[in-house]
Amino acid sequence: MFPSILKLSLLLAAALPLVANANEAVIRKALAERLTGLPKIDEVRQSPMAGLWEVRIGNELRYTDASGSFWIEGELIDLKSRKNLTEERLAKINAIDFATLPLKDAIVWKNGNGKRRIAVFADPNCGYCKRFERSLQDVKDVTVYTFLIPILGGDSAEKSRSIWCAKDSSSSWQAWMLDGKAPVKPMGACDDAAIERNLALSRRHHVNGTPAIIFEDGSRAPGAISADQLEKRLQSVGKSS
Repeated sequence: MFPSILKLSLLLAAALPLVANANEAVIRKALAERLTGLPKIDEVRQSPMAGLWEVRIGNELRYTDASGSFWIEGELIDLKSRKNLTEERLAKINAIDFATLPLKDAIVWKNGNGKRRIAVFADPNCGYCKRFERSLQDVKDVTVYTFLIPILGGDSAEKSRSIWCAKDSSSSWQAWMLDGKAPVKPMGACDDAAIERNLALSRRHHVNGTPAIIFEDGSRAPGAISADQLEKRLQSVGKSS
């Protein structure tokens, strides 16, 4: 009797991935037919809620049923634990392995011993980036890697090139962001390919706005958070590492 039950359990366990794959195929087909113009679906997986499936498009999440008949836009909350499951999942999706960042393509400066590190995607014409740069001056023992991404139009690309090509790019960056001292246009040739690489990097990681802050644990923070908020995040990252 018991061997038969065990055998049946093993067969059911083996069949689960096949069922999941079948449901995924049904969902993909149904959504493509029912939602015209739907962008490419990157992933379909079961959500923590029974009968609900998660659909990932880039770094956005939607939900549907097993037949792809319903489409839900919103957040999934676990009422028992009071956790925002959508938010937690997005944090994992958007995480960036800090060790893989091409730091040679970043402008670097530090306060104190610089033992704590962050990376920032920034546009020189971004007002919130300037506010964040001012806040950074009050944070101790931090090394800041700034990846220039001219995404705001106007002369953002020209300013980015001038800052990157300056003899001291860190000083040129801070002079502009903190004091409004315009960067000097470079004379002659300059290898500014890092800026295009930064743009490609930002697209790859779905960085759609500036400033975008990356911590050493891979977590992200969008927008110009205050010095106090940044300090709390840095301490939290330090405890978890």
